[in-house]
Amino acid sequence: MIDKIYLCAISNIESGTCLEDCKFCTQSVKYKADIVRYKRKTIEEIVEEAKKARANKAIGFCLVTAGKGLDDNRLEYVMSAAKAVKAENLGLRIIACNGTASYEQLCRLKEAGVDNYNHNLETSREFYPSICTTHEWDERYATCLNAKKAGLKLVCGGIFGLGESVEDRLSMLRSIASLEPANVPINFFHPNSALPLVENPLTKEEAFELIKLTKEMNPNAHKIMIAGGRELMFGEDQYDVFNYGANAIVIGDYLTTKGNMASKDIEELEKRNIPIAPSCN
Repeated sequence: MIDKIYLCAISNIESGTCLEDCKFCTQSVKYKADIVRYKRKTIEEIVEEAKKARANKAIGFCLVTAGKGLDDNRLEYVMSAAKAVKAENLGLRIIACNGTASYEQLCRLKEAGVDNYNHNLETSREFYPSICTTHEWDERYATCLNAKKAGLKLVCGGIFGLGESVEDRLSMLRSIASLEPANVPINFFHPNSALPLVENPLTKEEAFELIKLTKEMNPNAHKIMIAGGRELMFGEDQYDVFNYGANAIVIGDYLTTKGNMASKDIEELEKRNIPIAPSCN
């Protein structure tokens, strides 16, 4: 029997403005994907989204910005958003996902009320140059170390289905395990006709086994979370992810793709007698 599962919501607070060339990402201006692009949401909009997330039983609320990493201006913006959400006393854990960051920047986020920092390795160190040429994998790993040093809980995962080999998947998971993250988000590549990567070659069965493998290689992680690509990858079997070691999902929309309505996820979980965690403990 499944003990309990955790729900998390994403707020895409700065969309489609990234100058990097990650081949899997519609947020890159290079590929001109047909997505909604905007510089920044207002703090008021972000707070309203946080209230809605909590009403939909989320215990995590992730503030995501487009771009390689934090600069002074973006840092101040994320800090303002975090402080505003924290002031509402909603019972949410605030997660920041803002790309590469220094130890000093991450310390400031923590002071502003951010609880967790999410920075994914995306794929193996060896395969990374095949999907991104504008920054290096080592910068990603260093940011994860910086987050832990700053006293933030680390959220670190990656994407499957980019054309990587089996060894690449193992290599990425070994790297993630070496960081001992609190939570491991798993994404499955969602194809878009504007991107250089045209398909996700994974089968549903392979995807389920990758969840199981992620859990086995990160046995001490508090959450194994299924994030982007869940609906497309698993279809009507998407709630079976909990039978393979996952214990968390993202509800609502993702960064540039639609997700299930939160009410639908909640209804389906209740139908299956899968308890939803009321808090992050």
